[in-house]
Amino acid sequence: MKVRRALIYLALAGLTGFYLLPVYVLLLTGLKSFAEADLTRMWNWPTQPSLAAFAKAWEKLSPNFMNSVSLVLPATALSSFIGSVNGYVLARWRFRGSEILFPAILFGMFIPYQSILIPLVRFLQSIGLYGSIPGLILVHVVYGIPITSLIFRNYYASIPGELVEAARVDGASLFGIYRWVMLPLSQPGFAVVAIWQFTQIWNDFLFAVTVTNKPAQQPITVALQNLAGSQIIEWNVQMAGALLAALPTLLVYIFLGRFFLRGLLAGALKG
Repeated sequence: MKVRRALIYLALAGLTGFYLLPVYVLLLTGLKSFAEADLTRMWNWPTQPSLAAFAKAWEKLSPNFMNSVSLVLPATALSSFIGSVNGYVLARWRFRGSEILFPAILFGMFIPYQSILIPLVRFLQSIGLYGSIPGLILVHVVYGIPITSLIFRNYYASIPGELVEAARVDGASLFGIYRWVMLPLSQPGFAVVAIWQFTQIWNDFLFAVTVTNKPAQQPITVALQNLAGSQIIEWNVQMAGALLAALPTLLVYIFLGRFFLRGLLAGALKG
């Protein structure tokens, strides 16, 4: 039994190391000088490790890093709250057309981003939000409604109906039940949705490069693409920048990943 468990742990450690290889290459290349950063010496340790590439990458990316923070926090919070209200209504309130409304909302998950870029840009121009972070926040909030509504709907469906009935007997209204019963029980659902939305919005490139047309307003993913020069690419700076851009989502999953799994399992009993 001990041998079997040791083999399982060994296999898991090997798979973890394989999964982290890209991060290893990013870190290794970022510590090298420009002369050492080439494909033939990709796996070699730097002769003189230096943080100069990270400092240069951060100098160029720091304004856009803050743009991403200004984008992802309100977009995640708003889409999570709207998804929570939608999920509660769809899970606990039966009304005419509710069976049609839920699939219609989910249909938004399957609309390709590329197919709506032109009408999206025209709409943002008409309301004066094109080329701005608030416009990008609006895009991600709207596009996040289907998946957040689905997650919360499934989570609220797993909450015992007796709690809702008891609140109704006590005279609570529809949204009183949400405020006093559902919302306090929603931490696992919010954990799943917040982590999911944070990751998706932070890593987005297509909407970011389409909606924000000025470098001062662009998130870090667009700025990272602009790090590559037109003639010479400083691979050490590029790799250092990629690691800096990926660090927030990496830290979110390292420190909050257990809440993500608990939240998924909490809403997995009913659908």
